[in-house]
Amino acid sequence: MTRLATATLLETFPNTTMTASYIPGPGQVAPPAVRRAAAFMDADAGSTVTVAEVAGAAGVSVRALQYAFRSHYGITPTGYLRRARLERAHRQLQTADPAAGMTVAEAARRWGWANQAKFAAAYRAQYGVPPSHTLRS
Repeated sequence: MTRLATATLLETFPNTTMTASYIPGPGQVAPPAVRRAAAFMDADAGSTVTVAEVAGAAGVSVRALQYAFRSHYGITPTGYLRRARLERAHRQLQTADPAAGMTVAEAARRWGWANQAKFAAAYRAQYGVPPSHTLRS
């Protein structure tokens, strides 16, 4: 009778200790938390955002967020934010009219790049051309 009751309980209520896929590793964050963090950074790419604010928006600790981003994206949360800002600046430079007064420095500042030289270096590394070339074309 005891075996029948135990088997019935285990069948009705799955035991996660018997299924390896349900056992999270130390500091592991579920993909929904990573998606929440990425969405938060994408929405606030132009403003000053700290990793602690991103972790709070995702509902995890800073360390867990860093671990999850390395696991899922292969970069840090800061690297993800930097890439998102670079993509936004690239899109703005592609659609901007230089005759209307748009400058590379203005686009860089708009998307959170305080140092124009670092922006230009990152832009050239990512897109293969200087940002001024994109603005002119």
